Amino acid sequence: MSIFKTDIWRIGVVQAGFSALCRAGSLDPFTIRWLPNPGPYRFLADPFGIWRDNRLHIFVEHYDYRTRKGEIHLLILNQELEIIEQGKVLSEPWHLSYPFIFEADGEIWMLPEACRSGKLTLYRARCFPWEWEAIPEFRFPHAAIDASPIFIAGAWWMFYAPSSPHSDRMTALRLARSDTLLGSWKDVSVQPLRRGPESSRMGGTPQIVDGQLILPMQDCTETYGGAIRLLTTTTSPDQSMTFQESFRVTAPKSAHPFTAGLHTVSAAGDVTLIDTKRILRNAPARAGIDFRHHIGKWWEKRKAQ
Repeated sequence: MSIFKTDIWRIGVVQAGFSALCRAGSLDPFTIRWLPNPGPYRFLADPFGIWRDNRLHIFVEHYDYRTRKGEIHLLILNQELEIIEQGKVLSEPWHLSYPFIFEADGEIWMLPEACRSGKLTLYRARCFPWEWEAIPEFRFPHAAIDASPIFIAGAWWMFYAPSSPHSDRMTALRLARSDTLLGSWKDVSVQPLRRGPESSRMGGTPQIVDGQLILPMQDCTETYGGAIRLLTTTTSPDQSMTFQESFRVTAPKSAHPFTAGLHTVSAAGDVTLIDTKRILRNAPARAGIDFRHHIGKWWEKRKAQ
């Protein structure tokens, strides 16, 4: 048995809308365009997209096991879903992932996960899609993980996982509310709305489908990001809201050999973005990467002394 298990994710563009996926309850019936990864021991994950000028802009986490840090990269696809441009759009001293993209108040915003920074930071497109600026006026009470906002019932609602205690990152769903995006955010209850590893951490865009609010949730019962469970609830969020599990969506057969997990399902107009996982078992290669990483950190600390 290998000492190291390395998760490698890959992005797919499902040629069907989010509502069609919800009604089918499976990805197998749909055509999927699989996008290439950037190289060995690097991957793309957490896709969120928006269409502009007949081009699909997909924002992703770009992760490199050599640096152990995620950055936000962009892939621009034409209408035939061919990559025509790509590159880095956001990097910070800390790890970034889950670049939730949305429009509000005539602007385009990004809300990436950055809990290692100790806070949740909102970015605005200064010059879409390549230039982004942090918004200091945005205040959120926690360093939220996989924060997923939606505007319904005349207010903004933020579904998220808390960063502490560490065990709650996979097992607790919390909800905050604000009258405006840059207003005062407050939790709707002192307790999580939901607990358990099977469906308590967000995994994509909340959407209204057939008059009901659908939440894509990660199923981490067997492995991190093993599948997506779709939760259905009413369109009036509050502390007493109840959920029903509709479907458990797994990696489709066409994803082979990336069939060990699925942890993002996000709506992007007439397509849906997903990521699927392959687990590599490769002790010698990972050992070398980890050794060089630790030596590099040791050398940086020594130079700083």
